[in-house]
Order: sequence, then C-alpha cells, then structure tokens
Amino acid sequence: GFLEYNVGRCVFTSPDLKDIEFYLSYNYNKIKYVEFSSSLGKFVGYNEVGVKQAEAWNKDQTLLAGWKAQKETYCHNNIGNDYSNA
Repeated sequence: GFLEYNVGRCVFTSPDLKDIEFYLSYNYNKIKYVEFSSSLGKFVGYNEVGVKQAEAWNKDQTLLAGWKAQKETYCHNNIGNDYSNA
C-alpha cells in the first residue's frame, strides 16, 4: 500500500514567539516532498512533485497567510503547556 501523511510541528528554544518555528511537511511513503516553514513564509519542494506543488501553493496569498498564522495560533498557545509539563 501507499501512505500519505502530514506532520505539523513547532520547534522552539523558549516560549517567546520570536524563537518559535512552525513547519508543516507533506510526506508520501516516508519521503518528504513539500514543506511549509514559518520563517521562510512559503512552501519548499524537495522533489519534482513537491516543487510543482510548492509553486502552486506559494501563489495563494490567503493560504500562506493561514499557515503563517499557525506559528501563533497553534505553536505559541501550546508551548506554554509544554514548558509547564517539562
């Protein structure tokens, strides 16, 4: 069979928003083919399919704005919980 999955993750060194990075990767059969990075503010493709997908998604400013907002709405709101539980 084939498996496609997405992974959203927050990378951080402190609960301060400027130190947080949000990534969303798209993977197919354990191979990452495209990823969004909040520091770049766009998608990056890692193979032929990913490059084409990134080019299409990067043209959609509404889509990019939504993923950029995840740094604050998803990461920042949850990192406080991670720090208090550690």
